[in-house]
Amino acid sequence: MDPYRIIEVKQSVFADNNADAENLRREMKAQGTFLVNLMSSPGSGKTTTLTRLLAALPEKMKVGVMEADIDSDVDADTISRTGTRVIQLHTGGMCHLDADMTRQGVRQLGSSDLDLVILENVGNLVCPAEFDTGAALNMMILSVPEGHDKPLKYPLVFQVCDVMIVNKIDVLPYFDFDMEKVTAYARKRNPNIRIFPISAKTGEGIDALAQWLTETIRNWKAK
Repeated sequence: MDPYRIIEVKQSVFADNNADAENLRREMKAQGTFLVNLMSSPGSGKTTTLTRLLAALPEKMKVGVMEADIDSDVDADTISRTGTRVIQLHTGGMCHLDADMTRQGVRQLGSSDLDLVILENVGNLVCPAEFDTGAALNMMILSVPEGHDKPLKYPLVFQVCDVMIVNKIDVLPYFDFDMEKVTAYARKRNPNIRIFPISAKTGEGIDALAQWLTETIRNWKAK
């Protein structure tokens, strides 16, 4: 007999979270609310992209936003100026949201009358990718100044995301960023990932992203 037991705590935590995430996905599907988990590193332009996207979505679409940060309410204040229903989630030092935290946020937001809820996750390319939030769609933003090698350095976030938004294409001439390489690297991690080049500053590419998301939600509701 072994003198002690080895408990795989991390594996247990992930298994419990994955089960909770599946339950939340079913709950959101039952009420007809499409949940998007938006991830990226700090400074990639999540909130600016989100304000542009909100303005481009159909007026009849009812949308809510959950802003997650370790502290502060800067992003929630920015989103509130668009007239969108928004709440700020403070993680208490944690660098991600899990399914239970997301459920708490959804309840506080009040999502039963919403078509779409967007969770702007904590700015980080590592921890948020490890935890399933129960979202129907995972999206991530990679900005041009970060470099085209990020799918090689942070593979998991590209593997779990359905959509990669390449932001700040307006500054492409000033950076050594290769769109063909980042596309190849991202699809090496996830052959089915959809890629949308945009500029949140100028609005370029936002309409195509909004149209695709609207159609995706429509098809999801029809199933």
